[in-house]
Amino acid sequence: MYKILKKQLTNNKNELLLLGGSFSCNPPLIIGVVHGDEPQGEELINQYLNDVENTGLLFIPCLNPDGKILGTRTNSKGVDINRNFPTKNWVYSKKDKYYGGDSPASEIETRFLTEVLDEYTPSVILTLHTPYKIVNYDGPAREHSEEISKIIGYPVEESIGYPTPGSFGTYAGVERNIPTITLEMDENININLLYPKIKKIFEYLEKH
Repeated sequence: MYKILKKQLTNNKNELLLLGGSFSCNPPLIIGVVHGDEPQGEELINQYLNDVENTGLLFIPCLNPDGKILGTRTNSKGVDINRNFPTKNWVYSKKDKYYGGDSPASEIETRFLTEVLDEYTPSVILTLHTPYKIVNYDGPAREHSEEISKIIGYPVEESIGYPTPGSFGTYAGVERNIPTITLEMDENININLLYPKIKKIFEYLEKH
């Protein structure tokens, strides 16, 4: 069983939820739907939570419920959450799909996640994205990334290949030194075919 550990309403009055079961200190954290047009992470997390009796993991199934409902990468205010974290390299950018907000941590979703990190100090973080089919990481996460790569068959890439000012990986992995993995999944594969490998990844993280 799991319970709601933290709840927050978004600008559009949708629920942001932190879910967890029985865990000790510094539980791993898994995050879905940072970008609203990448809904697969929430589906996989919910399938896992329905599949297990208990979990030692923390989950934010959907960090961007407004964007998911709107079908947009950004949240309801047009901000890319993954460019809104209070990093040293945050910059004010043009208002396109990568817009990082008017100021660092200006968004409810961003603050919700930073508060979770402060309250629970996770030992490792996994965010579920699409579509690049790589295991990207920030901070001291090379070993975890290599193990995840073995499970899912995607290559490990330390760089996503383009600048990401204000990203969660920089905030959590580089600046807070938490092993942070960005799993870029195949967006075209059926969720039911992808789930067995994702379940193994979750089980691996729960043991480490």
